[in-house]
Amino acid sequence: MIDGHMHLEYGPLDKEYVLEFIEEAKRKGLSEIQILDHTHRFVEFKPIYENLRKYEVQDKWLDGKLKFCNSLDKFISLMEEIKKMDTGISVKYGLEVCYVPEYEKFLRETLSKYSFDFLVGAIHSVDGVLYDMAFSKELLWDKYDVNHIYKRYYDLVFDLVKSNLFTQLAHPDTIKLFNYYPTYDLKPTYHELAELLNEHHVKAENNTGCYYRYDHKDMGLSDELLDILLEHKVEMITASDAHKPEHVGSYIKEVYSKTFPAQ
Repeated sequence: MIDGHMHLEYGPLDKEYVLEFIEEAKRKGLSEIQILDHTHRFVEFKPIYENLRKYEVQDKWLDGKLKFCNSLDKFISLMEEIKKMDTGISVKYGLEVCYVPEYEKFLRETLSKYSFDFLVGAIHSVDGVLYDMAFSKELLWDKYDVNHIYKRYYDLVFDLVKSNLFTQLAHPDTIKLFNYYPTYDLKPTYHELAELLNEHHVKAENNTGCYYRYDHKDMGLSDELLDILLEHKVEMITASDAHKPEHVGSYIKEVYSKTFPAQ
């Protein structure tokens, strides 16, 4: 079993901390883990977040602890050292990149300078407003039409996939995390997403983070979206979205058989 999405975000970039994630993965019976951090940790990606600063609360969040505090070189050096160790488990590393279409050229030029095992693309904001923070309800959800938010979110997801920058799509339906839902039928959107993922050779995550981090009823992807991805034979990967060592592998066993029913 693979946990394809976990973050060092709340801890230091040092070997001892990474080994805590590895030991938890082994304890949970995982065969492989993918370690990544958000691009907002690394100084190289600071420009792509400038469009969030128009709101004071988002500006304050970006100036908070562990934002733009490390260089990519430090992260890469650490993870290369880890990969040379006999840890008893396969360890890969990459980034979770906040895709912002206005900065696609910047992202392409920056990412081309490095070699990662994988690159995860994620949408965390809709037209300059973060949708997954406590303050997002006031800034976004209670202010704008939910149908419009969903349509813009999936437009951005489609652009992300079509950019050919990424090998993996982070938490495809995490837009549901606060239980806001559109009134229109999402199935055509899901079919289009599945076709794009196949066309551009991008894996989709069955990510359990919404379940245990936001108390959402779905343990991973919604049944509707998962069924459509499986119908289209989209390549899948299970992921916990762990932000702490103890969360590594969370509910991976529970979603594994649904994600890979033929195995």
